[in-house]
Amino acid sequence: MKSEGKSKNKFKKAIKISTAVVLLSTAVLSVIYRLPLCFESQNPAALAAAAFTLTNGEYRLENSKAKKPTDSGQKPTESADTEPIVQEKHKRDKSTYYDSYGNHDGENKYTVEERTIGDTGTQVDNCFVKNKTGLSLDFDGLLAAKLPFSIEKGINSPQVLIYHTHTSEAYLDEDVDFFYDSFYSRTNNNDFNVVAVGDALTEQLNKRGIKTVHDTTIHDESYNGSYDRSVDTVYKNLEKYPDIKVVIDLHRDAIGTDENKVKPVFTYNGKKGAQIMILAGCDSEGERGFDCWEENLNFALKIQDKAETLYPDMTRPLNFDYFAYNEYVCNGSLLIEVGTESNSIDEAVYSGTLLGNALADVLLGL
Repeated sequence: MKSEGKSKNKFKKAIKISTAVVLLSTAVLSVIYRLPLCFESQNPAALAAAAFTLTNGEYRLENSKAKKPTDSGQKPTESADTEPIVQEKHKRDKSTYYDSYGNHDGENKYTVEERTIGDTGTQVDNCFVKNKTGLSLDFDGLLAAKLPFSIEKGINSPQVLIYHTHTSEAYLDEDVDFFYDSFYSRTNNNDFNVVAVGDALTEQLNKRGIKTVHDTTIHDESYNGSYDRSVDTVYKNLEKYPDIKVVIDLHRDAIGTDENKVKPVFTYNGKKGAQIMILAGCDSEGERGFDCWEENLNFALKIQDKAETLYPDMTRPLNFDYFAYNEYVCNGSLLIEVGTESNSIDEAVYSGTLLGNALADVLLGL
């Protein structure tokens, strides 16, 4: 009886081994058959299945057209044809600022009107200039002229300065078509003022490999004398960072009345942004000690044209008039206004990012 039982056990083991060999042979033959088909189809998912490879979620074929992950050590390669990376909406603290959706019982409610402002003045390539000087200038020639300074690539020293003469200029907290009596468009809460826009501009320039410093010194605790104080800040930065060639005074505008405010907007990739306005000063008689105004105008036209080419309707006509502000500090100094007090902070920050991309293209000669 015992020998009979042993014979049965040996027979069962033989059956199991034979079955395993058949299954394994079938699997191997299947893989040998399917691998050439997968390479022929260039289907990486099929290849992974056929080859029975389980990885950390990544797989690649040598001839695959799929985009390979970017090495974190590589330098940014954004160009005029790529959209800048926009960070997710930042959660802002309204506890020290106006809240559109807060309790406004007993307050009067007023209107915010959206407009897209453009196509007025003198057309220069893809953009427009509002010439208030009365001078007859060759704007096309100025636009085509070489940039009067150059950015050095690869140096670890700031070459761009962003600052704010009116640091407390602020925006609406939300994208709304109304405001109440309690809305006051100045604050030192940097979640809602031009500092947030300057942060976005600075971040984008740094991503493009142009080292930028953002000075957030408050100059407008008293409105009078704010330009005198801010130019002192500029000179301190120029002394500290002698490689700075571009100086941008970032503001926001105000359009409308106490009861009906206007916010200038444009749309890019389905997202609403605040229109920008570049101010380029003039000193044709030499009264302001502003000898480099034509070079500044050259720079302004290049930014205006590039921004309008990349992001149509982003710019209001360039404001060219007899003023200096702090633009005399160097031949790459401009005043740029991003939106108005009735644009939302998110619209303004979005435009700050796009402006950074356009400015980087100009500085890199793209």
